[in-house]
Amino acid sequence: MRITLRGAGLGIGGAALLGAGYRFGYPDLAVLGSTALAALGYALGHAALRPRLAVTRTVEPDRLARGESSTVTLTVRNTSRLGAATFIAHDRCGRADEPARTVPVPLLRLRPGRDTDVSYPVPTDRRGVIEVGPLQVVRRDPLGLITAARSHGDTSRIWVYPRTHPIRAVPAGVSRSLDGRLDRVPHGAITFDTLREYVIGDELRHVHWRTSAKVGELMVREHLDTSLPQLVVLLDDRADSWPDRAGTRSEAFEAACEAAASIVAAATREDLPITLQLASGTAAGGGRIRGAARALLDLLAEAEPAPATGGEDTRLLDATRRLRQHRPGDTLVYLTGLGGAADLGLVSGLRGPFPSVVVGLLGPRVLEEPQAAGVLLLRAHDGEDFAAVWDGVTRW
Repeated sequence: MRITLRGAGLGIGGAALLGAGYRFGYPDLAVLGSTALAALGYALGHAALRPRLAVTRTVEPDRLARGESSTVTLTVRNTSRLGAATFIAHDRCGRADEPARTVPVPLLRLRPGRDTDVSYPVPTDRRGVIEVGPLQVVRRDPLGLITAARSHGDTSRIWVYPRTHPIRAVPAGVSRSLDGRLDRVPHGAITFDTLREYVIGDELRHVHWRTSAKVGELMVREHLDTSLPQLVVLLDDRADSWPDRAGTRSEAFEAACEAAASIVAAATREDLPITLQLASGTAAGGGRIRGAARALLDLLAEAEPAPATGGEDTRLLDATRRLRQHRPGDTLVYLTGLGGAADLGLVSGLRGPFPSVVVGLLGPRVLEEPQAAGVLLLRAHDGEDFAAVWDGVTRW
C-alpha cells in the first residue's frame, strides 16, 4: 500500500488547513481540512478492504519448441465471505532478462465462494525461459489517493526450446579395449561395466553369484556397448564469440542452439549417450539420452551469451582443461561464432584425448573464412544449414 502524490498533497494540505483554522479561529478552514483528512481516511479504508483470492495456475505445456503454442490457465476463487470482487488483475508473463510484461485478467462480479477460469496464450517466438506470475491485484480508491498492490498465487516457468532440424547421420562408434587401444568398429562390442542391485525383470544369467553371497543380496552385471559413439557438445556462450549480439540477442547464437538441439534430437533417436557443456562451466547429460533429454534441452533454453566477469576471459581454456582431464565421450562437437574463431587452437588441442573433434562455426559468410587444422570444420549460416552440412559429411 502506498500513498499517491495526490493523496500526499491532500493530506498535507488538509492538516495545514485544519491547524490554521483552529489556530487563527477560522472554522471554514477547519471544515476544509477535516474534509480533506476524511477523504484520505476513506481511501485508506477502501484500500484495506481487499478481496481474498485463491489462485491456481496451470501451464500446458511448460516445455515446448520455439514457435509452438502454450496456454496459461488461471483458476481464481473468491474466498471472502462478503462482497463480490470486480476488478482487473494483471499476471506477469515475460523473460527474466526483459522488462516485466503483464497480461490483463478481468474478474467481473466474482461472488464469494465462486471461482472463474481465465486463459491466455504465451508468446513463444523466442527461445528462453519465460517467468509467469504471480497474479497482481491493484486497488485504487475513486479519488486516486491510495494505491494497494497485492500478489496472489505462485509462479511458473516455461522453457522454450530451440527449433530442431532433422539430422540423419551420427558419428561412428569407437571400441575401447582394456589396454587403451581405440579402434573404430561397425558392430557392437559388449563389455562389462559395473555391478548393481537386482531389479525385477533382470535376467538371472547376469547375476554375479559370488558378489551376491558376500553382500547378502542379488547383484547383476551391467554391460556397456563400447562401440556406441559418446557425444560431447561444447557450446560457446562467451559474449565476444558472437559479434552480432545486440543485448542478449544474437541470431548466430540462436543458430548454434538450434544446431545443438538437432544433435540432441539425433542422439535421442539413436539412444546414444550425450553430454552438453557450456564454455561457462554448466553441464548436463552424461548418460543415455532418453532419461536426460529434458535436462539437456532445459540447459539450451537457459543458455545466453554472457561477458567475462572481470579480467581475462579464461572460460574456454578452463572448459578444455576439464574435458582433457575428464573426457566424457569420444566425439567432441564444438559450436561457436565468428568471434570465437581465434580460439580454435584450444579446441584443436583436444584432438588427442578425443578421437574425433568437430567444429561448427555459425554465422554469416565473410570474405576470409576461418580455418581449423586437425579438426572437421562445419561452416553454416543457420541451424538448418548446419543440419545439411552435417549430413553431407561422408566420413567421421
